Amino acid sequence: MSKVIAVLGGGTGLGVSVARRFGREGFRVALVARRKDRLDALVEQLAGEGIEAAAFSADLSKPDEVPVLAAAIRDRFGRIDVVEYGPISGDQGFTPAAELDAATLEGLIPLLLLTPVEVVRAVLPEWTERGDGAFLLTQGYTAVHPMPHLSGVGPVMAAARNYLYSLNAELAGTGVYAGTLSIGAMIERSEMSEVAAAATESLAGFPVVDPDDLAAYYWDMYTKRDRVEQLHPEPPAPQPTAG
Repeated sequence: MSKVIAVLGGGTGLGVSVARRFGREGFRVALVARRKDRLDALVEQLAGEGIEAAAFSADLSKPDEVPVLAAAIRDRFGRIDVVEYGPISGDQGFTPAAELDAATLEGLIPLLLLTPVEVVRAVLPEWTERGDGAFLLTQGYTAVHPMPHLSGVGPVMAAARNYLYSLNAELAGTGVYAGTLSIGAMIERSEMSEVAAAATESLAGFPVVDPDDLAAYYWDMYTKRDRVEQLHPEPPAPQPTAG
């Protein structure tokens, strides 16, 4: 039976690129997002490329619904082998730290922290028993490098990144992998890139990345399992100092 990747946040940007990259390697694809009509269109596109996919409509800001979602994917495909979690959209904008309040953080925590934890809980027993599996967490660069005027999502994603690092270390030697891709660029063809570009002048001059390139990172991380985190753009190499 061929492997299955669940793309949680299966939109037109990174999500569908990840689906295509893994689909070319023989994976079947579960696309998960809120809007069923968009998912159905993506499933049709993938089918035209010879990739078996199915759409699952779910609100990932509700962590208590994760077990039902996981069961639905297993009912359709029989298994889950890889999860890519990256449901960031235009609904999650930046907030300057000086204007941040508890209510804003409370609104972000379920989607960006609680649901990823529940997803891992839903799939880890299966992966541990099989001795194989991978959880791939998509993050923004502000989880790694805080920036002025670009707070809100950053502190919450930083907490998820902390969890991911601990998870990766605890799973060492089990055959199960956890890794994160932290992106400091606007992703072409994504909803978030349009919203972010209009949100603040602080993003002027930000790099733009093709989501196919990011999907290639994920395939490399999945196959090699040699790092906890991949940054894009990668930080410059330290320059030697005169001694």
